[in-house]
Amino acid sequence: QVQLVESGGGLVQAGESLRLSCAASGHTSSNYAMAWFRQAPGKEREFVAAISGIGGSADYADSVKGRFTISKDNAKSTLYLQMNGLKPEDTAIYYCASRISAILRTRSLNYNYWGQGTQVTVSS
Repeated sequence: QVQLVESGGGLVQAGESLRLSCAASGHTSSNYAMAWFRQAPGKEREFVAAISGIGGSADYADSVKGRFTISKDNAKSTLYLQMNGLKPEDTAIYYCASRISAILRTRSLNYNYWGQGTQVTVSS
């Protein structure tokens, strides 16, 4: 059974950094592409970043490009999201997701497994 558990969220001021982690169990990490999505209050869930199974390819939403970096350590079955230069508009619940394919995708419907989410709040 695949389980994804996020951690690392919190309250920070604008301009500061956070690193989110997502510990995966129940699957071979290198065979699964993974991603981060987020959902702000009153808004739909949106794509943030995705990475291929092996970790050689990544894609980002325009709103986070240049500020966020996605990475994965397949030996530890852990996905990361380094978030720098945080802005109040980054405030949301951040979810990690994995899909039964090594090819990354940016749409939430392409992902099979989801974590419970971790709250990120950025104050101005």
